[in-house]
Amino acid sequence: MTSQRSRFDTLGQLTALRRYARSLTRDDVAAEDLVHDTLLRAYERRGSFEPGRGLRAWLFSILHNLFVDGQRARRADERRKALVADLHPAHQPAVQDQQLRLAQLRRAFMDLPEEQRAALHLVAIEGMSFAEAAKALGIPSGTLMSRLARARAALRALEEGEAGTRVGKAPVLKLVGGSDGPSH
Repeated sequence: MTSQRSRFDTLGQLTALRRYARSLTRDDVAAEDLVHDTLLRAYERRGSFEPGRGLRAWLFSILHNLFVDGQRARRADERRKALVADLHPAHQPAVQDQQLRLAQLRRAFMDLPEEQRAALHLVAIEGMSFAEAAKALGIPSGTLMSRLARARAALRALEEGEAGTRVGKAPVLKLVGGSDGPSH
């Protein structure tokens, strides 16, 4: 048993294994991990070790194979990541812009007069027909359609950025000609 143990002296090969691992990985931490994995694999497979083959060559073979397998796995992982990256657009529109736009639309909706807001809510958000919404509000269908048209026009004006129009309020009038001061 002692002669077999001395033939399986992996600790005596530690310095050489570290040197070889460093030359392969070019990184001290990765080299230590590789040596650790090599010793673990050698211990797990010690039953397959053939004493006539030479322990040093066997350990170097394990270390080399682990390194090559790791390189292949990293390259395959990089290819998978590249393929996944190709599936996604290079950039996504900024969520902040959408949230800002939604907040502006919500504010414009809330600025509508109550009767326009109620009519638009029942038809556009709740999905009621014109007749159902008119009945729920207790108004004639023509009045409902008029309120919807004014509400939509106000929101469309916001969307189109019409100058001089404020949602839900009277248009801002611009004086052309005349004097700004009081008349005498």
